[in-house]
Amino acid sequence: MKSIKYIYSSLFFLAAGLMTAQAQDKKPEEKAAVNEEIEVVRPYKPILAEAVKLRRSPNLDDVKIYKAKLNYSITDRKLELNSDIQKLQAQSLVDEKETELINNYVKGAFGSQATLLGEAYFNTGKDEGLQFGGYFKHFSQEGKLNKQNSSNQQLSVFGRSILTENTVSGRINFERNGTYFYGIDNDKPLLNPNPEKQALSFIELEGELVKNFTEDEDAFSYALKANGYIWGDKFSAKENYFSLNGYLNKRINSLNLGLAASTEFGNTKDALTNVGNNLLRLNPYIRLQVKGAKITAGINIVQEFGAYSSSKIFPSVTADFTLIPDYLQIFGEVKGDVNRNSLKGFTDENPWINNNILVKNTVEKLSISGGIKGTGGPGFGYKARFYIKQFDDMPLFINNFTDFNKFDVIYDFGKTKLTGIEGEISVQVSDALKWTGKLNVDDWKPASETYSWFKPGLKVSSNFIYTYNKKLSFNAGVVIQDDVKAKVNVAVPVNPLLYVIPNPSIESIVTVKGFVDLGIGAEYIINKKFSVFAKANNILNTNYSRYLYYQVNGFNIFGGLTYSF
Repeated sequence: MKSIKYIYSSLFFLAAGLMTAQAQDKKPEEKAAVNEEIEVVRPYKPILAEAVKLRRSPNLDDVKIYKAKLNYSITDRKLELNSDIQKLQAQSLVDEKETELINNYVKGAFGSQATLLGEAYFNTGKDEGLQFGGYFKHFSQEGKLNKQNSSNQQLSVFGRSILTENTVSGRINFERNGTYFYGIDNDKPLLNPNPEKQALSFIELEGELVKNFTEDEDAFSYALKANGYIWGDKFSAKENYFSLNGYLNKRINSLNLGLAASTEFGNTKDALTNVGNNLLRLNPYIRLQVKGAKITAGINIVQEFGAYSSSKIFPSVTADFTLIPDYLQIFGEVKGDVNRNSLKGFTDENPWINNNILVKNTVEKLSISGGIKGTGGPGFGYKARFYIKQFDDMPLFINNFTDFNKFDVIYDFGKTKLTGIEGEISVQVSDALKWTGKLNVDDWKPASETYSWFKPGLKVSSNFIYTYNKKLSFNAGVVIQDDVKAKVNVAVPVNPLLYVIPNPSIESIVTVKGFVDLGIGAEYIINKKFSVFAKANNILNTNYSRYLYYQVNGFNIFGGLTYSF
């Protein structure tokens, strides 16, 4: 048994040894070295062929000099002195492509309530030294009430030229406002079956000459402006006006000495009235302007002549201090003046004025205001102020006793006080988003009337613009106003031309409710030439009134096309 184990063990070790021998690398066979003996019999000696041998040796005694034949010519050249430093010649650039200036457009639109809009604007090229242009607009609508129609046309031509020393500008304006006395009493809807038509026309001319600004510390500056207009309605009312304004200012370092002066001539005429209303103002002042502060002190001398004659002197003081540059300024003002009233001004505020209106001026005896303004960083601006004012003969609108849908103008005899605050804000988050807002809170204290008729205590307005992309943009606006009071006489009152003191026993006070008017719009730019737009007004569709018996148009929408060139 043991012998068998020995045999197996021997075979195992023999196999392992053979495998190990085969796994070893084989060494390459070495080549045999060459051993050869070379015998050198003689040294190497080059042999030249017979054809290339020289048969003669050079003559070392030959010293003859070789002279080549040369031909010379003299060139007559101008001697240039290049000792001066030469100017470098600027390399001309490739002409840039001129920017295409698009400052003219034509716009047209139509929509609900027979809305029709036409608008055009044109201007000459981009030469800032010489500008000439024009503007035209037509807008009309028809409401749901009987003869609730309105139309407005505007036409303006203007020009400006910047000369070496002065700038001259001028413009001509024309405006026509057509409407009806469509006011309706909901309690007595049959009182106005055939509303009268009214048309207010206005043409104005204006020219101005201004001394161009200069950095000279002792500069002398001046300006002159002339303005005149003719106004009339569909009936017998007419008004003409002319004013001439100018100022002189002498700068002495940080000090300014100046004089502002103006004269106004006007005449208002109707079937039963003819009023001359003229004013002369003189405002000498001294102004100190240093870093962070500007103070102006002067007086305002006003002479009233024509149908009424009076002389008055008011203070005229303003101050502005910069506490944090660009971020915070405080300002204040104390002043007084005579505010000139006119039929043009009354009808701009309320177009449903009666005939034979008494026109006289309002004296702003004292006006004190102050506040802060500035910015809170890029894209954010603000302004807040308070004001306290006192008026004599404050004009107010009341409904006529006979024609309830026409308004007379009465004057609150005595001293009317107004206390209020005003705030403005502007926020531009980016180039695509901008928001502005304004707030007025007023507290009226009438002199002899029960209320200051149609004078709101709260007014809010706001606008929002959002640019979605380069082609699409949106805009929105809102106007908010609180309740106002209106006076309705229940018995025959004193003729408005003779009105002085109210008679509460024949007065009925009506509340005209406040309102919120919201509008939105959108514009889409098709290309550089064409764009489309749409606008919706009075989205809440509230039949509110700004003046008693006169409802505004309800919800309306219109859209159109704009062509720019």
